[in-house]
Order: sequence, then C-alpha cells, then structure tokens
Amino acid sequence: MNKTHKSTKSISAQIVNGFVTNGIGGNPAGVVLDADSLSESEMLRIAANIGLSETAFVSSSKSEGFKLDFFTPNRRIAHCGHATIAAFSYLAELGRVSDGDTTKETVDGPRKISIENGAAYMQQFAPQYRLSKDWEKEGVAMADLLESLGLTESDLDIRIRPIWVSTGNSFILVGVKDGATLRDLKPDFDMISAISDKLDLIGYYVFTTDSNATDKDATTRMFAPRYAIKEESATGMAAGPLACVLYDYLGKKKDTFLLEQGTFMKPASPSLITVKLAIESGEIKKLMAGGHGRVSRSLCVDY
Repeated sequence: MNKTHKSTKSISAQIVNGFVTNGIGGNPAGVVLDADSLSESEMLRIAANIGLSETAFVSSSKSEGFKLDFFTPNRRIAHCGHATIAAFSYLAELGRVSDGDTTKETVDGPRKISIENGAAYMQQFAPQYRLSKDWEKEGVAMADLLESLGLTESDLDIRIRPIWVSTGNSFILVGVKDGATLRDLKPDFDMISAISDKLDLIGYYVFTTDSNATDKDATTRMFAPRYAIKEESATGMAAGPLACVLYDYLGKKKDTFLLEQGTFMKPASPSLITVKLAIESGEIKKLMAGGHGRVSRSLCVDY
C-alpha cells in the first residue's frame, strides 16, 4: 500500500533587531532574502512559523531597488518600520546596498530608503490627523479608548487629547502625563483590537515627554493586538506620527526627534528611533524614520 507524504519545504531566515541602541535591544524582525518564488500564502506560513511581530520578505523589483512584503503572524501589513530597518541594515552589511538612496516597492506604492553609515531610514508621508470628535461617528467614545488602557482623564497629558494620525499606517496616539502612568498601563487587548477594527488602526502608540522618564524627546509603548502584536519594542511607522504630533501640536519646532521605546516592556528591550522631518514654511511635507539594525541569529524555517 502506497503512503502519500506531504513534502515540507524550508527556507533560511535571519532574525535582525531593528532600532538597536548602542548595539543592544531593538525590535527583532524576520528577514527572508531572495523571496521571489514565494506565494503570499507561503509568506504568511513562514511569518507565522517565525512567530515575531513582523517578517520582511525581500525580492527583486522591476521598478524600485527592492520589493518588500511584510507579514505579521496572522496577516499582511502594508509597511513595517522596524522590519524595513532590519532588512536594509542587513542588506548593507552584506554589501548589497551602499550608503545613499534606494527605494522599496510595497503593496501600496514605492518608498524612499536612505542608508547612512549602515543605518537605514524609511520615507513616510505628510501626516493626516483626525480628532476624537470624529471617532464618535464610528462608534468609538473617548471613555472606551481610556478604558481599553486602564486610564482616566487625569492620566492624560493635559496639552493634547488622544489623536488619530497616519503617515502611511494609522495609529491612535495617546499622551500620558508621566513615566509612571506609561509603565502602569493595563491594556485590554480585546477592547484595543475592537477599537482598532472600527478605526482601521494598526494599534495604539502611548507616549510621555516626561523628562524624569527619558532623556529623549519621548518614550513610548505600542499595542497592536489586531495584528497579533500585544506589545513591541520599536515601531518606526508609529514613531513618524509621534514626531509629527510633537512638532504640530506640542510646540517642538525642530526637524529631528529621538524617540525611545521598549524600556517599559517585560523584559525590557530599549530601542532608539530617529525621525527626520522635511519642513517647508512650517509645514511637514514628508519624513524619514530610521536607525541601526543588528543580526542576532539565523533560522531554517519549514513551510
């Protein structure tokens, strides 16, 4: 009697920490090079088997320097900051990209990439904002948002209300009054996921500018359970919106921001994200978010 065996394929992947600070910490991403032959379903299976918040699949592009596809363990995502920095830092380490400008092709258009002394920076668009009064039309009350983080009105930064921001991916940014409040958040992941569905969010980016909590422009936490990410230690696509909020709403009129993330995770994984704004006549036209990457290990992944 013949038995049919299902064949299993395998592929090499690197785990690269994006946005490391002084060579440590950062946010680990899967990076799969030369992914041209992989189907979308295969990429999803590989990302699920790697099990990190995002995996970047790098393949050739007819129009740009490289084609990048991003997957969380449960779905495709249009862009990912730390996986982009991880992928291009690794490409730079291999000598497959040099200092200067290149581009990436994504499912919703090309993005500029810059390499500076081995650090990678990714282009994001000018910010779009939606105030909290707009959310009520979509069934999200401020009380629900606060409850989903275990916050009260008195916990917020009095200078700014929670705000929807997109520079390519959309997030709710929530400013809190101090580091202790940021540390002691009590996220309700089911509520965050439901609100994220209603407002089509990647997730929440909660921050404080409390100088007792950080020596950077802000320190942050990011929650994205809708994408199977409870919390991650560096989020370039959320750091861009935060830099815009600091400039447009909190009066920090400069063009370069240093943002810290991951210090309040358990275990902590400190990350440093640099955001550079392109400003014309006082208005943000575009921005670049980036940092350094470091390869931590190699994997052979079945799919």
